[in-house]
Amino acid sequence: MASNTGQMGYLPSGGAIFCTIPDIFYLPELIFGGLVWCLIASTYIIPYNPQAYVITVSLFCFVVTFLWMMIFACGAHRNRSSWAGADVAYHAFATLLYLSASVLIAYWCILYRDGNGDMGITSYKLDIAASVFCFVSTLVYFIHTIFSAIRWKSF
Repeated sequence: MASNTGQMGYLPSGGAIFCTIPDIFYLPELIFGGLVWCLIASTYIIPYNPQAYVITVSLFCFVVTFLWMMIFACGAHRNRSSWAGADVAYHAFATLLYLSASVLIAYWCILYRDGNGDMGITSYKLDIAASVFCFVSTLVYFIHTIFSAIRWKSF
């Protein structure tokens, strides 16, 4: 019987990363992280808000996740358990970064719920959408961390 979780103790490379768990989560991480990045970048920036931190987190995680996915796709990891441990460490770190960014942008939306005229309400709605996608990104990174830890323990 076929399994989509891949072989235990095996790090896939090439196109197999798009068919195995946890590596299948790379694409949702990039999509939702890119949405957070775009939504925050398109809002009106008001002084003393956490948008700079949120966009820094989303940009950092987007770039590093893309590079990490390319390392696995090109087979540069050579099926070593140290790469599996590094995968767990990176995704746990990214989960914490996204969780802190999610809480900050949600708190900012609660404080700024009235808006200032037409431009303010549009920025508020974009911040709300960014907050939702930031929490979704946190969830996807968390799920990837859990499955990466299971894979790492199987080495």
